[in-house]
Amino acid sequence: MSDTYKTVEQPAEGRITEKKSKFLSFIFHVESPEEAKEIVDEHRKKYYDARHVCWAYMLGPGREEYRSNDDGEPSGTAGKPILGQINSYELTNTLIIVVRYFGGTLLGTSGLIKAYREAAEDAVKNAEVVEKTVDETFTIHFEYLLLNDVMRILKQFENVTWEQDFKESCTMRLRIRKSEFQPLRDQLSQIYGVKIQ
Repeated sequence: MSDTYKTVEQPAEGRITEKKSKFLSFIFHVESPEEAKEIVDEHRKKYYDARHVCWAYMLGPGREEYRSNDDGEPSGTAGKPILGQINSYELTNTLIIVVRYFGGTLLGTSGLIKAYREAAEDAVKNAEVVEKTVDETFTIHFEYLLLNDVMRILKQFENVTWEQDFKESCTMRLRIRKSEFQPLRDQLSQIYGVKIQ
């Protein structure tokens, strides 16, 4: 299982015109269905005079949660092609919205699919795609005397980050790439007196 995934960090926009219909596309980084819905609702308000506000999103490092919406276009002609572009660029935690202003000429099913696909792709091409790691977090507790032993192990793992809280004893919240989680945990558990949560 891979412990990396691709997403976009900053919003970006695209646009195409097909037989006088204008297609404005927007791509966003999202972390939840609620966040995606909020952004879609904002665009519905902002582009209230548009004929259609269609969208699709994909969530999770394993890309297992997704939805798409045709917003009144014939079934499968808008949301699916948008989702198809998210898939073909292997993106996740990504929302793409395509706003259509009708230009007076019907595009037909294949014309709509092509237009929504191209509009979504234009937004992706204008966005900066980044690769992120899937991380695990856990907390360790230990006495001050063990700090050097703990730090010696942490220095062997270049992908580990932590927050520390040193009062009467030491607490560290560690974050590390999923693929290195078990080796780090195993090494720390060998230090007598380190409690892992």
